[in-house]
Amino acid sequence: MLLSRFPRVSLAHLPTPLEHLPRLSKHLGGPQIYVKRDDCTGLGTGGNKTRKLEFLMADALRNKADVVITQGAVQSNHARQTAAAACKLGMDCELIFEKRVVDAADAYLNSGNVLLDRIFGANIRDVDKGSDMNAEMETLAKELRSQGKTPYIIPGGGSNTIGALGYVDCALEFLSQANREMIAIDHVVHATGSAGTQAGLLVGLKASHANIPLLGIGVNAARKDQEEKVYKLAVETAEFVGAPGIIQRGDVVANCDYVGPGYGMPTEGMNEAVLLLARLEGLLFDPVYSGKGLAGMIDLIDKGHFTDAKNVVFVHTGGSAGLFGYSDLLDTEM
Repeated sequence: MLLSRFPRVSLAHLPTPLEHLPRLSKHLGGPQIYVKRDDCTGLGTGGNKTRKLEFLMADALRNKADVVITQGAVQSNHARQTAAAACKLGMDCELIFEKRVVDAADAYLNSGNVLLDRIFGANIRDVDKGSDMNAEMETLAKELRSQGKTPYIIPGGGSNTIGALGYVDCALEFLSQANREMIAIDHVVHATGSAGTQAGLLVGLKASHANIPLLGIGVNAARKDQEEKVYKLAVETAEFVGAPGIIQRGDVVANCDYVGPGYGMPTEGMNEAVLLLARLEGLLFDPVYSGKGLAGMIDLIDKGHFTDAKNVVFVHTGGSAGLFGYSDLLDTEM
């Protein structure tokens, strides 16, 4: 698959490591667990959105944009990386935040990713929970055009066909690493939300004929809605890269049993998973995405879901800066 025909700017430290977690593997007594360290992409403390932004920001430059607009929750990892990318490329950045977490504490509203957004000089606008975020971005774009600016809208999570190219590339990257290191990958697991990461990984794996099941652990929507969103984007992405027809509905699997009370709301399992990885492997995971993804994978291992597997790869999507925004909600004494 030739991704070099798509415009791209260099923002990430690639390839990210594919790292064995021996102490976690021993502790769980199941398959050997590896982590694809996309927390190490580098830009603005790193994370999975940087891969997407390499293609999205290139498209923004191709369209001669001087300001990028995106949206997300208040502690959005995507927003923080977008703000950093804008700085690196000499563009302005407008962030629209939906107040998805009700009765949020000061740490959530001002620390973690939000502090970094402000350090990167992004302009932040808050809207109420339930707002039509795409309409909010379009309204802002119209306002900016009236001021003589050229805005470029990036969807939430960077999840469209252009952004998903970043995770088509990631799949090719870790397959190459696994081949080089003689690791026979039996399953790939990751947190799934806005759909671009799962859709891109699925297209990359299917186009490579890797025959590796991909499991997304949902952090927001119900299973049916999540799978349909991923399937739609995966089909569109496959067509975009010139490989139509490779995605079947049965290829898209999301387990949404670990969302808890809602998006961005802590769960006991997430808290335990974050502490476990920190204390066994010295790794930090975020409370919204990778922490809930880990909690799901660990519980499924305990339930024997991966009894047929020798090696499982967990894709670490980054976001540890968000831990500071949840400092009053995390129990470090568990």
